[in-house]
Amino acid sequence: MATTRPGTETRFSSTAVIAYAEPVPASPDAAAELPAIDGWWSVDGTGTPHLMGAKCPRCTTFVFPPRQNNCPNPACAADELDAVALSRRGTLWSYTENHYPPPPPFPARDPFEPFAVAAVHLAEEGLIVLGKVVDGTHAADLTIGMSMELTTAPLYVDDNGVQRIVYAWRIAS
Repeated sequence: MATTRPGTETRFSSTAVIAYAEPVPASPDAAAELPAIDGWWSVDGTGTPHLMGAKCPRCTTFVFPPRQNNCPNPACAADELDAVALSRRGTLWSYTENHYPPPPPFPARDPFEPFAVAAVHLAEEGLIVLGKVVDGTHAADLTIGMSMELTTAPLYVDDNGVQRIVYAWRIAS
């Protein structure tokens, strides 16, 4: 029997192998994978990730990370926001490379490996979203104005053996 966990679209099986019409994010034998932060991203029915944001129904202002109330537009007094999926592609607005491990309690690989961080402009929403860049892409590989697309990447394995996943940016193909 397969079930879908609301908000993640990840499929779980309590029986042997089940054939699905569309791709499944992880095989039944794989270690469990869960978002490192709930509610910031999700996947659609094909397993394609997208960021979750919020939009003011009164003034159409977008916000990320998502929240349920308090429009961020100072000229708008709306107090309820609608949950929306944000664009998967954007333009590289700025970037840097982190050469120092984060301090505890934040997880870091041992040994630490430098990684790029990108600020990606989502034109339709008028937002700039910061995120880690996928492993193997360094600041030297990035150019302001290039097209970027959303993906996911492992961040760490928690004390229960669960692989924690974050959204990440990669150079668009």
